[in-house]
Amino acid sequence: MISNHNLRAHRITGLQPGPRLIVTGAVHGNEVAGTKGIRRVLDEMDHGEIEILRGSVTFVPVCNPLAYNNLRRMGERNLNRRLQPSAVPQDNEDRIARVLCGWFAEHDVLLDLHSFRSPGQPFVMRGPPDNRGTLEPFAHAAAEAQLAAHAGPSRIVEGWMGVYAAGVARRQLRGLTPGAVHEDPSYGVGTTETMRSLGAGGQGGYGITLECGQHDDPDGEDVAHHAIRQTLALLGLAELPLQPPARPFECLALTDVIDRHAEGDHFIKPWTSFDALAEGELIALRADGSEVRAPEAGYIVFPDVSAQPGHEWFYLAAASARAL
Repeated sequence: MISNHNLRAHRITGLQPGPRLIVTGAVHGNEVAGTKGIRRVLDEMDHGEIEILRGSVTFVPVCNPLAYNNLRRMGERNLNRRLQPSAVPQDNEDRIARVLCGWFAEHDVLLDLHSFRSPGQPFVMRGPPDNRGTLEPFAHAAAEAQLAAHAGPSRIVEGWMGVYAAGVARRQLRGLTPGAVHEDPSYGVGTTETMRSLGAGGQGGYGITLECGQHDDPDGEDVAHHAIRQTLALLGLAELPLQPPARPFECLALTDVIDRHAEGDHFIKPWTSFDALAEGELIALRADGSEVRAPEAGYIVFPDVSAQPGHEWFYLAAASARAL
């Protein structure tokens, strides 16, 4: 068991200048593919199989020790929501965020390694196109796309912050409890969103979330390990062979988030992320008997049978017009 009272990071710095990369695992404590992949790469470094020559890389194998030691997703709340420094930390995740945000601000690039509950193939979550908007201004879309392309999976998903903010607006219209965290758009800010705002000394970095597969899939460690090595090669931190992207890519965009309204709301079958939906297909039934159907052909993403009323229940996605 590791300590619940500190965070451990491993930093290796080359003697030649280059990008600063941070690799994170176990932001959610039951998602350990990234932790295993990181430890495997560190072992390769200890044995001289990988040598950092330029720039630096910081590995954080376990970002949430309390959740990790208890084999659960969260310590006291979801670390990958409202990830921002707090002057007066209120809980375990606030205390972790204060440290992590400081580390993100020291780096240029983030590779954040996760896994998911239901069966499915690995995929990458990327950020928005370059923009000067207020929600998530960004200026490194080309570099982020290159990182996403070389991480390994061929499925690329985008649109998180825009859809999450739309869900918040809908909750506010429904008149949920004022001040609830899930009514605040900043509650959708996680690791990569923080990196895009705080990275590179406050100028903004870039990063991707790699979902390595189902939690218990033994291949998840290999997915994480491959992605770390590819990232080191792509950024030129180590002299490793850079494998070509896994074409053809399947680029998808989140289009909407559907909340669970009441305890009686239920899915009509056990959906899995990226199950295809036909236009008008029945997805779920509300407690009052009303139907929830797909507004267009697409996919269901992140269906959560344990969602609490007033919180996100599942997302919808469709093919993206934005090429990688």
